[in-house]
Amino acid sequence: MAANIAEGFVKRGVADKLRFLNIAQGSLEESRYYLILACDLGIADLSEAEQLVDECSRMIEAASQTLRHSAV
Repeated sequence: MAANIAEGFVKRGVADKLRFLNIAQGSLEESRYYLILACDLGIADLSEAEQLVDECSRMIEAASQTLRHSAV
């Protein structure tokens, strides 16, 4: 996820930056799935991790919204 954001950061166009943020959001949701699976298997406690995933999701969405509005 962080690598996607870093890669998108150096792109020149807004559309490219948004695409990489979208990929990062997808990677984050994939990570959320694995956390839920680990919880279901009794391997991990999800409470704190879920809060962090939610916070990351909000930050990615905020960055995406900012880019969309700057492109107008």
